[in-house]
Amino acid sequence: MLSWDEFDKPEEGQTTAQPASAPNAAAQGLEHLDGQAAGIVQQARAVAADDSAAVARAKAALNALDIQEGLDELEGSSARVQVGDKQMINARADLNQLVPFKYDWAWQKYLDGCANHWMPQEVNMTADIALWKSQDGLSEDERRIVKRNLGFFSTADSLVANNLVLAVYRLITNPECRQYILRQAFEEAIHTHAYQYCIESLGMDEGEIFNMYHEIPSVAKKASWGLKYTRSISDPMFNTGTVETDKEFLRNLIAYYCVLEGIFFYCGFTQILSMGRRNKMTGTAEQFQYILRDESMHLNFGIDVINQIKIENPHLWDDAMKDEATQMILQGTQLEIEYARDTMPRGVLGMNAAMMEDYLKFIANRRLTQIGLKEEYPGTTNPFPWMSEIMDLKKEKNFFETRVIEYQTGGALSWD
Repeated sequence: MLSWDEFDKPEEGQTTAQPASAPNAAAQGLEHLDGQAAGIVQQARAVAADDSAAVARAKAALNALDIQEGLDELEGSSARVQVGDKQMINARADLNQLVPFKYDWAWQKYLDGCANHWMPQEVNMTADIALWKSQDGLSEDERRIVKRNLGFFSTADSLVANNLVLAVYRLITNPECRQYILRQAFEEAIHTHAYQYCIESLGMDEGEIFNMYHEIPSVAKKASWGLKYTRSISDPMFNTGTVETDKEFLRNLIAYYCVLEGIFFYCGFTQILSMGRRNKMTGTAEQFQYILRDESMHLNFGIDVINQIKIENPHLWDDAMKDEATQMILQGTQLEIEYARDTMPRGVLGMNAAMMEDYLKFIANRRLTQIGLKEEYPGTTNPFPWMSEIMDLKKEKNFFETRVIEYQTGGALSWD
C-alpha cells in the first residue's frame, strides 16, 4: 500500500530533490497529461466520425431498400389493367389506374356531382332571419321542426362523411367508384357547412343544436343506429376478403345508403321543403332542396354499388343476408316514424304524423325493391307527390323564385 511518506523519503544513494527543479517536473507532468487528453479527444472524435458515417451508411441502405420495395411493388402491378380485372371489392387490379372504366355510371355520377356544385353562402337568408326573429312569424310547432331537423342533419352528414373517409373509400377497390366517393365526401362537408350556416344566420344556440343527437331521444336513436354499423369496419385493421367480413361491409353500405341517407333524411326533407312551399324559411328550404338533390344521387350510387357487389359475390346474398337487410330497413323505418311523431305531435304544414308514416312506408318499399327484396308495406301510396317532382326536376326556376335550381357550373350549362 502506498504511503505519502515514501514519496518524500529519498532512496539510498540519492539526495533530496532541489526545490528549484520541482516546477520543471510539474510542468513536464502537465504536458504529458495534456498530450494524453488530446489523444483521447482525437480518438473520441474519430469514433464519433465513424459512428456518423455508419449511421449515414445505414440510412442510405434503408432508403435504397424502401425505394427498391416501392419499385418491386410497382413492377408487380405493372401490367395494364383490363376491365375484367376490376371488381367492387377484393380486386387485385391497380387502383391507381382509373381507366378503362368498368362502371361508367360511377364516372357519370362523379361528373354530374361536379356540375351540380353549390355553396351555402350563395343562398340569401335575410327573409329567414326576419321571420325567425319575429315573435309571431312561426308557430311553436314550426319552430320545433326547424330546430329538430337542423339538430339531426348537422350531425348526420358528419357521420356519413366519417364512414366514407375512414372505411368505405378504403374498402371499395374500384377507382372510378372511389372518384365519386371523394366527391360525395366533399358534398357531405358542404351539407354540414350549410346547416351551420343556417344555425349561425338564425342566431340559434349552437351548443343546443349540435348536441341534439346526444340529448333528444328521437334524434339520438337514429344516430346510434347508424354508428353501430361503423364500429367494426372503421378499424384500420379491418379488411374484406372473407365471407364474414364481406357481409359486414355490405351491412354497412345498406345501413348508410339505404337507411341513413335513404330513409332517415326523408321526414326532415319533407317538413322543411313543405315550409318553403308555404313561403316560410325559404332560404333554409332552398338549401335543403340542393342537399336533397345531392343525397338523391348519393342514394342511387349506393344502390348501384350494393347491387354490383351482389352480382359479383352472389354467395353473400343468401337468405340470411336478405332477411337481415329487410330487418335493417324496417328498423330504420320505425325509427323515422318515431322521429316524425316527435317532430309533429300535432298537424302542421298540411301534414301530420300519420301521413308521414304512410310516406315513410312508401319510401321503405322503394328501398327494399331497389336492392331486390320484396315490399313489406304493399298498397302504400305516396301522400306527398310533390316531393317526387322536386327530386325529378332538372331545369326550371325553383318554387322559391330565387334562382335557377340547376345550380350547375358555367362550363356544364347547356344553353339549348
